[in-house]
Amino acid sequence: MPTLERLRCGKLAGIKRLDLSCGLTQFPDEIYDLAESLEILNLSGNALTSLPDDLPRLHKLRVIFCSDNPFTEVPPVLGQCPNLEMIGFKANRISRLSGAALPPRLRWLILTDNRLSELPPKLGRCQRLQKLMLAGNRLRHLPDEMAACRHLELLRISANRFTALPEWLLTMPRLAWLAFADNPFADGAAAAASQDISLIEWQHLDLQHKLGEGASGVIHRADWRHPSEGAKPVAVKLFKGTVTSDGLPESEKAACLAAGAHPNLIAATGKLSGHPEGVAGLVMPLVEANFKNLAGPPSLESCTRDVYPTDTKFTLNNVISMAKGIARAAQHLHRQGIMHGDLYAHNLLWNGQGDCLLGDFGAASFIADARHALPLQRLEVRAFACLLEEWLERSPAASDTQPVLDALWELQRRCAQPEVEARPLFAEIVQALEGVSVSREFG
Repeated sequence: MPTLERLRCGKLAGIKRLDLSCGLTQFPDEIYDLAESLEILNLSGNALTSLPDDLPRLHKLRVIFCSDNPFTEVPPVLGQCPNLEMIGFKANRISRLSGAALPPRLRWLILTDNRLSELPPKLGRCQRLQKLMLAGNRLRHLPDEMAACRHLELLRISANRFTALPEWLLTMPRLAWLAFADNPFADGAAAAASQDISLIEWQHLDLQHKLGEGASGVIHRADWRHPSEGAKPVAVKLFKGTVTSDGLPESEKAACLAAGAHPNLIAATGKLSGHPEGVAGLVMPLVEANFKNLAGPPSLESCTRDVYPTDTKFTLNNVISMAKGIARAAQHLHRQGIMHGDLYAHNLLWNGQGDCLLGDFGAASFIADARHALPLQRLEVRAFACLLEEWLERSPAASDTQPVLDALWELQRRCAQPEVEARPLFAEIVQALEGVSVSREFG
């Protein structure tokens, strides 16, 4: 029985989450029957243009998704929902966001792929705001009042019309994941074009099964019939060509090509050429099957922090090895003038022995202004601090390893300190990690 019919028959009493995607043009009144339990409401993929004025009757509502609808403004009634923490209106036609639409407990706001040209100054009053996703709009600036959003940790402003980064943004104490590609001040096409990258013809690739899929594209296992070396196993990423929450796939491709080779990066082997439908793509090394995702992406509850399996434990040797590998990879990227922008465990593959690989350049940006290079690098250092914290929290303490654990925690605190200018750069982090070791017996 379809969900809407079950709702109208009263068979969904007590549920906390409701997903309705069935061509709705009006808000079903039967949803109010769930007022005592409903916390997450997903109305994405409908034909809605408004929400009812009495929406606050859903007094337990924490999360609302209305992506892929023809809304032209964020409904002001959302600001009256007392417990609403997350709002998602991706891929609508929104050109207006009023301050009245911002609820007092807002933590996570998604307005990707819309038509916004300005934001309300009242956004600066959202003291709990942690995650703000604005890629694919028409913004030229952020309100200066947003400097008061001291809990902001993730910001996506790629594919807009910014001519410069706000100076206050580079001093935000908790900001760790920033994407700003495809703005007039951050054009990385020239940098990518200068790289000596092989063109790999579509006709030389034999695509096989799908390995995975993300917001920007689909990755397949394939055999590359190299003219001089014979068949070689590779991974092929075919881009979808649409705006993602991080920005444009074209920027991801440019950054991946410009990154170059490094032992701890999943970089590109070559650029796809000659696809019969003109689809853009990258050919990458096929990662060994024993490498798995280190963690899952953030949940609605964790907001900005990754979710690890509950039984995850790391030896100190594993922590040290992973920290060294990722610090070296980030140092390499920064030397290339690239911010990864998404330094998260869910973008890491590891083999259970401390070897790890950093991939997914969807949020990567080129550092165009030399004045901003060091502050931007130190923002990414805080993302590294979050990783190190997550790993150390899952590393059992022992009396024999306590001095090493203390040294790593001290490094983590230095990388996470709110004063951005006081954080070490990755060169110093690598050097510090080189001086830390623990015997295999106790690792």
